[in-house]
Amino acid sequence: MLACHAISSHAMKEASLNLADLLSKKTPFFYGWVILATAGSTQVVRNAAASLTLAVFMYPMADDLGWSRTVLAGAASAGGLASTFLSPATGWAVDKYGAKAVLSTSVLVLGITTFLTGWATVPIFFYITYGIGRVIFSSPVQIGSSVVVSRWFIKRRGRANGILSFCHSIGMTGFPLMASILIGIYGWQVTWHILGVAVWIVALLPAFLFLAETPESVGVLPDGETPSNDIESTSKRDIAGEISWTLKEAVKTPALWQLSIGTGFLYVIQSGTNIHMAAYLQDINLDLKVAASAVSLTAIFTGLGGLVWGLIIEKVAARFCYALVAALMAASSLLFIAVNSPLTALMAASLFGISLGGALVIPPVAFANYFGRDSLGAIRGITEPFNAFGQAIGALLSGIIRDGTESYELAFYTMAVVALLAIFVSVSAIVPKKITNHRQ
Repeated sequence: MLACHAISSHAMKEASLNLADLLSKKTPFFYGWVILATAGSTQVVRNAAASLTLAVFMYPMADDLGWSRTVLAGAASAGGLASTFLSPATGWAVDKYGAKAVLSTSVLVLGITTFLTGWATVPIFFYITYGIGRVIFSSPVQIGSSVVVSRWFIKRRGRANGILSFCHSIGMTGFPLMASILIGIYGWQVTWHILGVAVWIVALLPAFLFLAETPESVGVLPDGETPSNDIESTSKRDIAGEISWTLKEAVKTPALWQLSIGTGFLYVIQSGTNIHMAAYLQDINLDLKVAASAVSLTAIFTGLGGLVWGLIIEKVAARFCYALVAALMAASSLLFIAVNSPLTALMAASLFGISLGGALVIPPVAFANYFGRDSLGAIRGITEPFNAFGQAIGALLSGIIRDGTESYELAFYTMAVVALLAIFVSVSAIVPKKITNHRQ
């Protein structure tokens, strides 16, 4: 999956270093913003395999192929489950080979599998192609992009990850919208082909050409700080609040597992709602335009919410941010149950989007703030499976409940209960004692 051996990691690192070093000296601004934009492009295209994109294909594929919603949602679950096993390897690869190798290869493979999904007319082929794309969505792109951004930013880490989340929301809006338009013109099969090509156009070259692993590798400091006369002491001062934990040290802290489990609960709600939202709204007799608008509004407010949460987490303890996000998710789940008009549907989707923005931004910032930069890839590699497992459970659970009861009402009540569990677990995640001088 990672295919790190398919590309010479040494050559890639050298090319990246040389070009980034040149550009970092030519750009009139901090090169970290180029890193952020490049990582952001991979966040945009990961949405080719997003649950909201699959939601647009749910009706036409089910009608054309005669598949149940559980079968379709099951591909997302299968990919999520597979990523739980591959995420540790992904985190290790990010630390060993670099984010450039992981992200470039991931974008290449994602384009291929998305294109091939257009030829999926039997479940097993669909599970392979879309499932591989889902693995890339859940693991290498998510880990690689957030790790490299968190290494370039410390003081501005929250807002940088908020912008990264905003890029994701652009894809959340753009890919489902593009898919819905193209399906109406060309059908669902050709649409998958077009989305695959779009993945390459948007992100492949930027990821290959512009990434550098750390600001120190090109002779600058995190956040674009100006070095003092003693560069070494300046670097140490600037990252003094980022006491780095090794993976072996981090796994011994309760906070690592509390944050991981709390994040997993948030992602149960994310996939349990996202992938079924359009179908649910049509089930309660709202038309396709309303459903599509709700999906788009979710994406828009996810991006806007991510920007806001990025600023909030720079001021408020991460564990309390977790609790606030979970509370909003619980409220949105209950609001979905009460939907009885286009207006209430859009209100529920907007509130859910705001909370989802927090779920995307807060975890990567929290892990970087709690455990530092040096082993962040490996640490994220063992925590990301909780996200993927949560996504797998949520998507499948809502589908099973809908098929069994012919209603999503019980599913939304279940999501609200999961949100309460997330509050309980995450709010108790006290900062490990090794970190003494960094606000959490």
